[in-house]
Amino acid sequence: MRPTFSIIFFTVVSGCGFGLLFLVGAIQCIAPAMMSRNAALVSIVLGVVFAGAGLLSSMLHLGQPQRAWRALSQWRSSWLSREGVASLATFVPAAILFLLAWNGGESRVVAALLAVLSVVTVVCTSGIYTSLKTIRAWSNALVLPSYLSLAGASAACWLWLATSAIDGTVIAAWIVVAFCLVGACIKFAYWHFVDNYLGESTPESATGLGRFGTVRTFEAPHTEDNYLTREMGFVLARKHASKLRVISLVLFAALPIACAILSLGAGPSIAFAAIAAVSVIAGLFVERWLFFAQAKHKVMLFYARYSAA
Repeated sequence: MRPTFSIIFFTVVSGCGFGLLFLVGAIQCIAPAMMSRNAALVSIVLGVVFAGAGLLSSMLHLGQPQRAWRALSQWRSSWLSREGVASLATFVPAAILFLLAWNGGESRVVAALLAVLSVVTVVCTSGIYTSLKTIRAWSNALVLPSYLSLAGASAACWLWLATSAIDGTVIAAWIVVAFCLVGACIKFAYWHFVDNYLGESTPESATGLGRFGTVRTFEAPHTEDNYLTREMGFVLARKHASKLRVISLVLFAALPIACAILSLGAGPSIAFAAIAAVSVIAGLFVERWLFFAQAKHKVMLFYARYSAA
């Protein structure tokens, strides 16, 4: 698939935002003493800003952005609509928890609701892609845990930056190490699947002509590129993919983990946290670009010069 910047920005930045809201909600529910009032306020604001920016960018991908509100009505059948409904619902407990923290209060029930709705929103975002059975690179069991763990990794880095700048603590550095390690392991498994999956579809099965023998294209269905070949037929060379995978792993996992370990040994450091926060977002932009670029749609089996998994 041809990567689109607005969708890459949407999935990365909104994932970070809802991941932040999840971490704040989980901490405020389980151990409120771990986070100061000011750190909680700043983290909630960051989470809402990131989530809102991601959602607004997704509208740029729509043919008629002014009609985006209509997508909310299709929540019974559309993961995109469910994602929109869940994200708007998440802002309600986020606002309530912010007001409570602002006034020096707390509510474990509201915090738990915020954490749950944040996870549901990211699950819905991944469902947009896992529901597409015609794209095997997306329709597999590793996409959902990858989205969740990487959203947690980016959120942990920004939470670490907020807490280290306000409280001078390094507790969030441990969360960074955990999420980045899990995210890297899941991503390794996902890439292994993408590289080794041969696909159950063939030109014979796609056309229904397999009983007559091998199917070969006699003549191209179009004299020039069309929408399908431009959007669905994007091809990325394996050597380029390998380089980009290394770059993404270094940026979203290795560098943040190194910064967290160094900070744990040397004491609180805003510089280490800032490097990790910027690095993880850059790495996830590369990772998400690969996620789209390496996805092959089965419709490309009808085009001789393309292949599809």
